[in-house]
Amino acid sequence: MFIDLIRKRRSIRRFLDRPVEEEKIDQLVEAALRAPSSRGFNPWRFVVVTQKETLARLSEAKPHGASFLRNAPLAVVVCADPQESDVWVEDASIASIFLHLSAGDMGLGSCWIQIRKRPHDDSRSAENYVADLLGIPESMRVESIVAVGYPAEEKPGHPESYLQREKVHYQRFGS
Repeated sequence: MFIDLIRKRRSIRRFLDRPVEEEKIDQLVEAALRAPSSRGFNPWRFVVVTQKETLARLSEAKPHGASFLRNAPLAVVVCADPQESDVWVEDASIASIFLHLSAGDMGLGSCWIQIRKRPHDDSRSAENYVADLLGIPESMRVESIVAVGYPAEEKPGHPESYLQREKVHYQRFGS
């Protein structure tokens, strides 16, 4: 059941030193390609990375929140072409979460790494750093990286008390 998957889902930042099998990578790619897209424009592109040296360099994309990628066996960089859709950010984000949830469904751990609107350093954006590293054309934008691997940590799902139900309104805001 989908609700069971999201109840136990957690971001995983520690991975076993074990590659993700090609069949699972293929399933992750299929999941990303099946993500909903506004008007069916599918502006996203995906760069699947398994080379250790490239993963290590991707882990340096921004000062905080990417270093764990160095020890991940797999990363999927999610990009999109803004000329293909005015809602490319939403489409790329949906594809990213499809990757994230599909990984969990396969017994893999994963973590979203936000790249768009994040700095690499004082003179360069994380987006430009990743694009240059992977040869992504200037016309494309980099939304995120999803790190994937076999989890080397276990985290319990968030309890019911974690949910902020006070932020839900029915029929009219404030009711």
